[in-house]
Amino acid sequence: MPPLPTEPRPPRILLAEDDDEMRALLTLTLARAGYAVVALEDGFELSDYVSLTQVFGGPLLAPDLILSDVRMPGRTGLEVLVQARACGLACPVVILSAFTDDETREEARKLGVKAVLDKPVDLEELKSTLHELARAGLPVR
Repeated sequence: MPPLPTEPRPPRILLAEDDDEMRALLTLTLARAGYAVVALEDGFELSDYVSLTQVFGGPLLAPDLILSDVRMPGRTGLEVLVQARACGLACPVVILSAFTDDETREEARKLGVKAVLDKPVDLEELKSTLHELARAGLPVR
């Protein structure tokens, strides 16, 4: 039975990470921290999911937060963010990258990315970052 609209639900995080082991680790970590995680394999899947959200007129619920690797096969996390912002998806975004240079950080800042975390990601830092976003207004329904 689906939850009633008045019942709280955990924040929904779209997680886009092309490394299978890292995606599994992040999914488990975030689920244990109380988030509902939609795990996606690459930039194409992230783009497709974003395109199918209700923001775009599709059937899927919009995420409360996007957590994405920057460099992935298909489309980069930042390319998908441009697409999402152009169509009105305004949820917070946190990006992960093993190759973060000043140019990438500046582009992320201009696109409104809330945090850029370096890989290998410190899981406690990740959870703390997400907790701070939640305290700052990440919707919990």
